[in-house]
Amino acid sequence: MTQQTAKVAIIGFGTVGSGVARLLLEHGERIARHAGRPVELVHVVDPDLTRPRNVALPPGVLTNDLSKVLANREIVAVAQTIGGLEPDRSITLQVLESGKDVVTANKAVLAEFGPELFERARQLGRSIAFEAAVAGGIPIIAAINQSFTANQIQSIHAILNGTSNFILTQMEDQDAEYADALAEAQQLGYAEANPAMDVDGSDAAQKLAILAHLAFGARAAWKDIPRTGIDTVEVADMRYAKELGYSIKLLAVAELVPEGLELHVSPTLVRHRSPLAQVRGAYNAIRVVGDAVGRVFFHGLGAGQMPTASACTADLVDTIVGRTAITFRTLELWSGRREAPVAVRDPASVPGRFYLRFKVDDRPGVMAEIAGVLGRHNISIASVIQHETDQESEGVVPLVFMTHTASEGAMRQAMQTIDCLASVYPGSVRMRVRD
Repeated sequence: MTQQTAKVAIIGFGTVGSGVARLLLEHGERIARHAGRPVELVHVVDPDLTRPRNVALPPGVLTNDLSKVLANREIVAVAQTIGGLEPDRSITLQVLESGKDVVTANKAVLAEFGPELFERARQLGRSIAFEAAVAGGIPIIAAINQSFTANQIQSIHAILNGTSNFILTQMEDQDAEYADALAEAQQLGYAEANPAMDVDGSDAAQKLAILAHLAFGARAAWKDIPRTGIDTVEVADMRYAKELGYSIKLLAVAELVPEGLELHVSPTLVRHRSPLAQVRGAYNAIRVVGDAVGRVFFHGLGAGQMPTASACTADLVDTIVGRTAITFRTLELWSGRREAPVAVRDPASVPGRFYLRFKVDDRPGVMAEIAGVLGRHNISIASVIQHETDQESEGVVPLVFMTHTASEGAMRQAMQTIDCLASVYPGSVRMRVRD
């Protein structure tokens, strides 16, 4: 006997929303096989009814009236593909309260309002699926929630922002200045007109907060995660990194150590031989280490219409089948009943190796001054680069240090002291090193 059709809706008909609509309309038989019954798109809600899209909807499907979705008791799941905090938070609550499950691609609203939204969904007996919220088409949420359940995850090292990775790749491969690489990213549609959330590390921090909660139970607010953006990286740093055997990546790190959970996002020198160093362009990658499975590496497009739509549509299918409800109920994500197994470590105590670049006076004794400050903070120097100066340097030269392991707090204090030296000019650069 033919099973009853599952009716769904989409809220937001931009890039991702139109991609979800394409998959549902153009690949209905494929979707039905996985869902176990036909899936019908009955409404797409968007305030703009005239803007051209790359998908043609059946007559009567497109509307600017949200109440049509809320009032339709036959709709079982809604894909929300709008960004920002509001009105998405309010719409999510309305959809849940109307008796429908939610699929979301909005990492910002989860990072900011996850506890509120998930608790309300539990109260109402509903579920929220969010595979598309982190790393686009890479199935990292399902992997952590399901595939790695036999493991204690020990670390996550990830490139979670395709815009930043594209910019850094252009700087490394094409010798492009930061401003030029950013302009190209905007021209190609990888970067927004206001790219601040991407390039300052906020986007990656939001995604890291979600992954840290899934993998470790951590309840870290994304704004509390130490983060440094890529806008201080210069082409010179790319050249020095290459000379030292590294590439520079905006790395999001969650690592479990005896002292607690390390969380930070920053431009990081990564060894050329590492798979993370080979991630080019607008791609994302995530390396997960589990105590049983060992190292597992995920790589793919972390944004864009169809990769993100792929994840949203898969969540719709899982919700229709009932898998989402089981996982949602069992895991109790963002719940006061789910105790955090680890505490987040004080950022100042987190150890690491560092790359340092200074602009200094070209005179004897400057290197000794800086080395003395580092020594007084118990920071040992591993190597130094000081190239022969040219006539155009006008008495100012770059000086590059690689350190042995030191704490973040000691390194920060040493940098503050060094930057006050009369021989050091503004624009010092400090980046972590991952071997």
